[in-house]
Amino acid sequence: MISQTRPRPRARRVHPDPRLLAAVFAGGALGSLARAGLAEALPHTVTGWPWPTFAANVAGALLLGWVVARLQRRLPPPTYRQSFAGTGLCGGLTTFSTLQLELVRMVEAGAWPLALGYGAASVAAGLGAVVLASHLVRRREQAR
Repeated sequence: MISQTRPRPRARRVHPDPRLLAAVFAGGALGSLARAGLAEALPHTVTGWPWPTFAANVAGALLLGWVVARLQRRLPPPTYRQSFAGTGLCGGLTTFSTLQLELVRMVEAGAWPLALGYGAASVAAGLGAVVLASHLVRRREQAR
């Protein structure tokens, strides 16, 4: 029995919009600089609450909740504003990897209660920020 194989269709190359990439890049640069500025302005010890990361992550979640709720209702995705603010700025501002590193360092230093509290507070505050921002956007739009 001779097996016949069908030739695979050629994959089409997708060329991303350079303006969309520039929007993500610009937003990411601003978000990263803001996070670095927070970390520089508010240094902390391994056994202290890491306010810079916590503040950056909650602020990023709040902004992302606003971006998703507001811009997706008004504009067809993807737009440059969504890419700049959502993917770029929020992506550069928030940092899950730093949160993880801080948690590991807290645990290694024996600060288990702080690590548990920080991890739980980060998740709860981030989720709360998204819910709050989207609720405020919907409420504002209903009032119009």
